[in-house]
Amino acid sequence: MTAGDTPRPVEGPVRIGVTGAAGRMGRMLIQAVLDSTDGSVMLHGAIGNEGSAAIGQDAGLLAGRPACGVIVSDDPVQLFATADAVVDFTRPEASIRFSALAAQGKAVHVVGTTGFSAEQLAALGRAARHTPVIQSYNMSLGVNLLAALVRQAARALDVGWDIEVVEMHHRHKIDAPSGTAILLGRAAAEGRGVEFDAVKATDRDGRRPEGAIGFATLRG
Repeated sequence: MTAGDTPRPVEGPVRIGVTGAAGRMGRMLIQAVLDSTDGSVMLHGAIGNEGSAAIGQDAGLLAGRPACGVIVSDDPVQLFATADAVVDFTRPEASIRFSALAAQGKAVHVVGTTGFSAEQLAALGRAARHTPVIQSYNMSLGVNLLAALVRQAARALDVGWDIEVVEMHHRHKIDAPSGTAILLGRAAAEGRGVEFDAVKATDRDGRRPEGAIGFATLRG
């Protein structure tokens, strides 16, 4: 989803904020910004959960890089008011709070969080009226290419063909089906020209109704 409103003008390197700084994705995002060598981006701030041991640490050291002078904070208000863009791979309830701050501060909100309810997605849509919100269930080029191929295949095959998305994750994975599975399921529904929520099926037992798009998750 994107917005009609424009973000704050950017002069010089894009000032990037990262939420969930102490998490696996948060550290990888910090690494990616710090490792950039073309001068187009800079790490502007990093947010951790309130009470986290990461609060007060240098974000570079936290991410396994040299000290960068950016100290991890638990106050997102200042970050969203001053950063040009904030990259957010956290949890749905946190991302919804952040989206409101992004709308107020006119920061671009890049959301890789998964597990949103319909109501939460609607809240992101409301924030996107005021600032650009870029939300995807998976940001990788390969998965988005796969989604395009799934869309084509579903368009070519009628409802007599079953569609089942089967995935496996580590035991720390929180949401199931995952965002990637949902992305592929939505692509299949778009290919068939049907509403995803009307055909999504996550039950384990019994025969699925014709036209259903099923999901099964294994955990290691």
